[in-house]
Amino acid sequence: MRKNVAALFLQLNWKNIVDKSRNTSKVLFGKYLLVTNVCISTGLSAVGDTLQQQYDIITGEDPNKKWDCTRTINMSVSGATIGVVCHYWYHFLDRRLPGRTIKIVMKKLLVDQILFSPFLIVVFFGTVGLLENSSKEEVIEEIKSKAWRLYAAEWVIWPPAQIINFYMLPTRFRVLYDNTISLGYDVYTSYVKHDKF
Repeated sequence: MRKNVAALFLQLNWKNIVDKSRNTSKVLFGKYLLVTNVCISTGLSAVGDTLQQQYDIITGEDPNKKWDCTRTINMSVSGATIGVVCHYWYHFLDRRLPGRTIKIVMKKLLVDQILFSPFLIVVFFGTVGLLENSSKEEVIEEIKSKAWRLYAAEWVIWPPAQIINFYMLPTRFRVLYDNTISLGYDVYTSYVKHDKF
């Protein structure tokens, strides 16, 4: 059996695999970039919420608690919304502040943190509130009571991450990079959103 697997591995046409991977990458991060960004954001938001729920189930006081599929779907839809918004935001930001000098990167970072980050937090709470059939007043109250926790966490996580993002990566990879970094943040976002305190 082991020899068969090794023989199969050696018979693979690695050049063909690499070429197909490159072509797929060009399609996903070129022609279908918006769809790719939305799918990545949706999927990682679902994973983040699922991880947070599993943690709550394992460590929680309620032994009968089970995974809430509707909650994960709601978090996924918020991820899709954020994926669309981030896709267009990065294109806008790179058009308005082109270049990769330290001065430009710092301008992008400040605009991103001071203007876009609070907006994105409001979009998140608004999207999930809409899906949960919350009233406008309930959404506003939740934003007032919880948004500051997410915004404080953003100041810890995103400045170093965004310096790398704005300085090193082309626009088409920004949402992918963001979402890769954001998986841990998505867990925390789920925690804050569903925290009763």
